[in-house]
Amino acid sequence: MTELYPPIAPYDHGMLDGGDGNLVYWESCGNPAGKPALFVHGGPGTGCTEKMRRTFDPERYRAVLFDQRGCGRSTPHASDPAADMSLNTTEHLLADMERLRAHLGIERWLLRGGSWGSTLMLAYAERHPERVSEIVISAVTTGRRHEIDWLYGGAARFFPKQWEQFRAAVPEADRDGDMPTAYARLMEDPDPEVRVRAATAWCAWEDALVALEPGGKPNSYSDRPPLALLAFVRICAHYAAHGAWLDDGALLRDAGRLAGIPGVLIHGRLDLSCPLDTAWDLARAWPDARLIVLDDSGHQATASYREHVLAALDAFARS
Repeated sequence: MTELYPPIAPYDHGMLDGGDGNLVYWESCGNPAGKPALFVHGGPGTGCTEKMRRTFDPERYRAVLFDQRGCGRSTPHASDPAADMSLNTTEHLLADMERLRAHLGIERWLLRGGSWGSTLMLAYAERHPERVSEIVISAVTTGRRHEIDWLYGGAARFFPKQWEQFRAAVPEADRDGDMPTAYARLMEDPDPEVRVRAATAWCAWEDALVALEPGGKPNSYSDRPPLALLAFVRICAHYAAHGAWLDDGALLRDAGRLAGIPGVLIHGRLDLSCPLDTAWDLARAWPDARLIVLDDSGHQATASYREHVLAALDAFARS
């Protein structure tokens, strides 16, 4: 089966109180008595979409989705300059996930997601292995410093023109430094025009990295409403500038904590945003994981991605 399941509406939803002024949107779909699963979206800062619900068999899964802090329907929204970004870190998101699990009365759940979502899922699973039944990841990332440096620097060798445009959008004094840090400063600028220009330039760079993939399009990241775009870039730059608040290499170093948790890692060989070696390294460090390499895919979803994600979720639903 390569088609997603039919559209489905949540049977329950709410706003989870983070205890510090943040309210995190969540929703539950499918069968209330089904196998619990949590979808962890990417970005960071993309928010959930209706399509994410449709990867789960609604007869067999109790699928939970949530908008991570500052994006989607969660409040305060990161597009608002008054939103306090010091309350939006990996530790805050991990606490939100565990708070949500307890709120919903779920003992253990399957984790599904990709890209930044894979980093957050791995951090959660290594922190709370007893709460995770299985993991399905597409586009594997682990937040290592060299992964971030590649995404916002090393990949420039493939797109020198777009890279020059990306650099030109920051002050001249910052152009030979750390791009995420420079952009994070711009996204905190009191001038809304400065923030809009920075967000537009950031998304143009992200667009370039995926535009030539099979099934890619020229505006994959920039094709979103203005406030969502501002929130996405503000959150992305904030996390990248801080190395996602993870010790460099920590998720691979501590992959032994995943022992006994079955995993499926699905990664496109043509992924320029997140090269394949990260998925390879994780598969070697996590003996209960199976790596599937897709020769016809990059970072974004393709028919091959859908086929393997759905197959993995369907198999775990039967287990």
